[in-house]
Amino acid sequence: MSTNNIETVPDEQLNLFDELQGLLEKQIKLARQGDIGSVERLTIEVSCVVDMIARAGILELDQWKDRREQLQELYEELCLAITAQQADIAEKLSRIRKGRKTIETYHSNI
Repeated sequence: MSTNNIETVPDEQLNLFDELQGLLEKQIKLARQGDIGSVERLTIEVSCVVDMIARAGILELDQWKDRREQLQELYEELCLAITAQQADIAEKLSRIRKGRKTIETYHSNI
């Protein structure tokens, strides 16, 4: 659709992008708070919206280039937040393992 050579944006397409952006932002917030379980639960909703966007073929449209880039940045930010949480959890597990090992060593020497 075009009016005077200006492409109009269907509301449905815009709503899909807005919904995906909102879900990614929510996941980022939850990941930073360490609520990885909620991040995983939201993944189902994100997948549904991504499927709808992919089936509609709207990512390939030039008019959505800026939104694609914005969504890519949000996705990368989400990956970084999850990676940071994984590193934090790995560090805590390492400390727990060292503590258990120390306790076992003390226990076996008593």
